[in-house]
Amino acid sequence: SSSQPESSEAPDAVSSENTEKAKIRIAAIKGPTGLGMLKLMSDAEEGSAANDYQFELVTDPNEVVAKISTGEIDAAAVPTNLAATLYNKTEGNVQLAALNTLGVLYIVTNGEEIGSIGDLRGKTLYSSGQGSVPEYALNYILQANGLEVGEDVVVEYKTEHTELASLLIAGDISLAMLPEPFVTQVTTKNPDIKVALDMTEEWDKAVDSKSVLTMGCVIVRKEFAEQNQDAFNRFLEEYKESVAYTNEETEAAAKLSEQFDIMPAAVAQKAIPNCNIVYLDGAEMQGKVADFLNVLYEANPKSIGGKLPGEDFYYAK
Repeated sequence: SSSQPESSEAPDAVSSENTEKAKIRIAAIKGPTGLGMLKLMSDAEEGSAANDYQFELVTDPNEVVAKISTGEIDAAAVPTNLAATLYNKTEGNVQLAALNTLGVLYIVTNGEEIGSIGDLRGKTLYSSGQGSVPEYALNYILQANGLEVGEDVVVEYKTEHTELASLLIAGDISLAMLPEPFVTQVTTKNPDIKVALDMTEEWDKAVDSKSVLTMGCVIVRKEFAEQNQDAFNRFLEEYKESVAYTNEETEAAAKLSEQFDIMPAAVAQKAIPNCNIVYLDGAEMQGKVADFLNVLYEANPKSIGGKLPGEDFYYAK
C-alpha cells in the first residue's frame, strides 16, 4: 500500500490532518533497554508527545519476535543480536533504527580476588544469558585472553538473572557475570559483593576498540518506516531526548521507572549510571554494529539468525 501523495492545494485539509497524530505501537523489554524510553512514555501518557505512542512492556524478548513478525507492533527495543535474527527471519522486513544500550555486563565477586580476566583461570564462573549476547561476549573475551571455556575456566549457566542474583546474595556462589540492574541489586543487598571487572572495558581491550559491546537497540518494521517516515523520524528525535533525560535527570527518571513498573526507584537511581544507556543512529550506529555482529557471527552463526544482515538492515533517516 502506497502512502498518499501530499496535496499542495487545499491548505485547510492539510492543517486539519496535521492535528491527527500518527499512531506508533512500541514494545520495550523491562530492564535497561526500557529505561531510555521513560520520559517518552510519560509524555505519551500526558498527550504531549509528537505522535500517539502506545507502549507495551514485556519481560521476554520472544514476545517481541511474535508481535513484530505479525505486525502487531511497529517498533521495539530488543537485544542487538535479536535485531539481526529478526531481519533474517522476516526476510529483511526489520530494520535497525538506533542503538540504545551498550555493555551492561559485570563480573562480581563475593570474597574472590579477581583483578583481571587472567585471574579467572582455574575458577568456576556463574552466568546468565546463555545463547545470547552475554555468552558470546564472554567466550570472545576469554579467548582473547588465552582462556578456553571448559578447559581453563568452567562457566555454569543459570536460566534467570534473578536466580543467579539470589545465589550470590545468599553466598552460595562467589563469582558471577551479571547484567545491570541486577549488579546494583546484589551489591545493595549484600555489601560483601564487589564489582571486579567491567566487561565493556574488557571487550574494548579484546577487540582493540574496533567494535563496541552493544547489548540493546531499537528496531522498526521496514514497511511501517517507509509509510510513516516523518512520524518515525520524529519518534527517533523524541527518543533521543528521552535517553538524555534518563541520563541527566536520573532521580526523576528513577521515579518514572517505578511508576511504569520497570524497576523500583531506589534500584533504578543507582543502576542508571552503570547501564550505558545511549542513543546512536546513522553511520555511527552502523559502524559499531557491523563489527559487533561479525564477532557474534564468527563465534556462532545462529546467534544472529544464520547470516550477516545486508546494507538494508540499517535504517537511514
